[in-house]
Amino acid sequence: MTVPVIGRVVGGHRGRLDDYKGNVESIIRIVPSIPEGALQGIEEFSHIEVTWHFSLGSDQDIELEPRSPRDNPAWPATGGLVHRNHRRPARIATSYPRLLRVEGRDLHVLDLDADDGTPVIDLAPVFQEMLPRGPVHQPEWPTDMLRDYWTNAEERS
Repeated sequence: MTVPVIGRVVGGHRGRLDDYKGNVESIIRIVPSIPEGALQGIEEFSHIEVTWHFSLGSDQDIELEPRSPRDNPAWPATGGLVHRNHRRPARIATSYPRLLRVEGRDLHVLDLDADDGTPVIDLAPVFQEMLPRGPVHQPEWPTDMLRDYWTNAEERS
């Protein structure tokens, strides 16, 4: 299976930081082989779904056996497919940034948690009808772990 790269993240985060991802602008720059017409109409949507590759990770760092998230023993050991990080087999992530504007092949977004230079595999507008149906539930540890995830980046000490 070959996965195309349709764009790259320009600007935004640098250095695989765990938290303080909020209020950061970046650009998704679509590659020249994709015609600008492929984006026609996307500016009518508030958010896009972005599928990207954890390119700063390593195939040698894949971890599937149960472990505590962020190596914090206060959180229960869970299997590698329960984690949402670069240590997954395909090293693929999905984010839902706010679309601020479109300028040619540049999609200006807010709150994309991918680092500068990250390959973008796909993107699509967020359709409310495609979001999870019914109540979403989870254990307490993700809420505890991600308490500062979307805190404004300028508050990082």
